[in-house]
Amino acid sequence: MKIAIYARVSTDKQDNGNQLDQLREFACKQGWAIVAEHVDTVTGSGKKSRPQFDAMMLAASQRKFDLLLFWKLDRLSREGTRKTLVYLTQLDSWSIAWRSFMEPFFDSCGMMRDVVISIMATLAEQERISISERTKAGLQRARKAGKRLGRRAVRVDVKAAYKLQTEGMGLRGIARELGISVNTLQKGLQKIGAK
Repeated sequence: MKIAIYARVSTDKQDNGNQLDQLREFACKQGWAIVAEHVDTVTGSGKKSRPQFDAMMLAASQRKFDLLLFWKLDRLSREGTRKTLVYLTQLDSWSIAWRSFMEPFFDSCGMMRDVVISIMATLAEQERISISERTKAGLQRARKAGKRLGRRAVRVDVKAAYKLQTEGMGLRGIARELGISVNTLQKGLQKIGAK
C-alpha cells in the first residue's frame, strides 16, 4: 500500500522529528511504502496557509497514495468539527483511507465514527482557543508588570552605513561591519530616507 504522511508542528521551537520517526516506524511495521511526507510548521488556528497540507490534499485528489497517516487528529486540523469532517469526507470521496497514529480507536468506531471525530475535532478547536486565551492573558499580565514586549530596538548607525556605502561596500558587508542583519540595515535606511 502506498501512503503519505502528514505532520504539523505549531512553532519552529517544536520538532517534527518525533512525529515523523514514529509514523515512519509504524508504516514500516505495516509493510506500507511511504511515497510522500508533507510537513507544515504553522499554528493550528486555521488562519495561516498550510502549503504542505494543500499539496497533500491535491496529491490525494490525484490518487497518488492510498492512505494518509497522521500523528493525531489535532495535527491534521484544529479548524473545528465542520472543516475537519470536510477534509476527512474529501479523502473518503477520493477513496483515500486515513489513519490517526495516536487514535487507533477511530478504526473500530463503526457507525459512531463521525460522532467520535466530531467530539475530537471540537476538543482540538477548544484547545486552540484556550492556548490563544492563555497567551493573551500572559501578554496582558506582562504589560501590566511593566515588561517591554517584542524584540529590543536595534539602532542603525546611519552615518556609518552611508560612509561605508560611499566607499563602495555592499549591504551585506555594511550589515556585517555594523553587527546587524541586512533586513535591519535596510529598515533603518528606509526610515531615515522617509523623513
